[in-house]
Amino acid sequence: MKIKYLTLLLFYFLFISIPVNAKSDLFSVEEVVTDLDYPWSLAFISESQFLVTQRTGSLRQVVNFTLSKPIEGLPKDIYVNGQGGLLDVVLHPDYAQNGWIYLSYSAGSDERNTLKVMRAKLKNNQLVDSQVIFTVKPYRNTPVHYGGRLAFLDDNSLLISSGDGFDFRENAQRVNNQMGKILRILDDGQIPDDNPYIGETEKNLAHSVYSLGHRNPQGLVYDPIRNLVFSNEHGPAGGDEINIIRKGENYGWPIITNGKDYSGALITPFKKYQGMRQPLVDWTPSIAPSSITVYDGMMFPQMRGDFLVSSLKSNEILWIQMQQNKVVGQQSLLSELGYRFRDVKVHPDGSLYILVDSQKGKILRVTANR
Repeated sequence: MKIKYLTLLLFYFLFISIPVNAKSDLFSVEEVVTDLDYPWSLAFISESQFLVTQRTGSLRQVVNFTLSKPIEGLPKDIYVNGQGGLLDVVLHPDYAQNGWIYLSYSAGSDERNTLKVMRAKLKNNQLVDSQVIFTVKPYRNTPVHYGGRLAFLDDNSLLISSGDGFDFRENAQRVNNQMGKILRILDDGQIPDDNPYIGETEKNLAHSVYSLGHRNPQGLVYDPIRNLVFSNEHGPAGGDEINIIRKGENYGWPIITNGKDYSGALITPFKKYQGMRQPLVDWTPSIAPSSITVYDGMMFPQMRGDFLVSSLKSNEILWIQMQQNKVVGQQSLLSELGYRFRDVKVHPDGSLYILVDSQKGKILRVTANR
């Protein structure tokens, strides 16, 4: 049950008023890891150990808040340019039994690059048994709009967000093309036989497509309580979105959008079109959402079942308050710090871990005072 508005408002003002390393009566914000180079994602192995990717091409372990040397064994073809590099990291749902770690990254060269997904196991600060399990096709010659987020469903299949490559936005509407899509594969890279376009045997690239009409989805999460997938994505100038992702649905880009081109020109005259889904949330002007998570911890009971969205442009964490599947409010958190926030994750103990996107990147930890 939601707390009353007055209590929410009090919590909000107390939350955003505290500086890093200071305390309020309710919670603390502290820097727990520094000296990171554009951190992009993290994944918890245990309460005291996690992995963090750096977009500039390295993977690190953090054990008891001590940063390891770069983990060896990453692919040699990681392409670090623009928005590209080493991106997401997630653990297999059965990680404790099988040890599989999944990574997304851009690969190739200026003239020919794409998004790849690999899996490997960690042994003595080295990746072993590495396998590239998926390569997005076609290749492109732009170093932007990779998407790159990964999320496992409850059947252990893996969703991959794939951006439109910026200059190739029409591909987002082409089923036989893996750009501008949410893709779905099995945990070994094979294609599930219940994907929506699996019957179109002549369209091989369509077999992995789960949903289409996306621009640059950089947030992706499966909520097991609602049994729904949620994604956020960058619009152009305006039109940033959260969407409920359903199999076989079309989310409209570039036929519908609430944004405009960066020049101010119209991309399309349509904001709605038959057969295309409307967003759950629209942000116009843009905030540049960079991740999304569902709060499922106990440390902040006010947030249970709500979304937390990190933002690069508006320099905030947005607390999206939900009642069932409807948005009932949004609150801006941590904007006074002035950071570009790349990722927000819920620690097993319910605290929040937030990545600061910078050449002098860091991880912030938000905990409740008892």
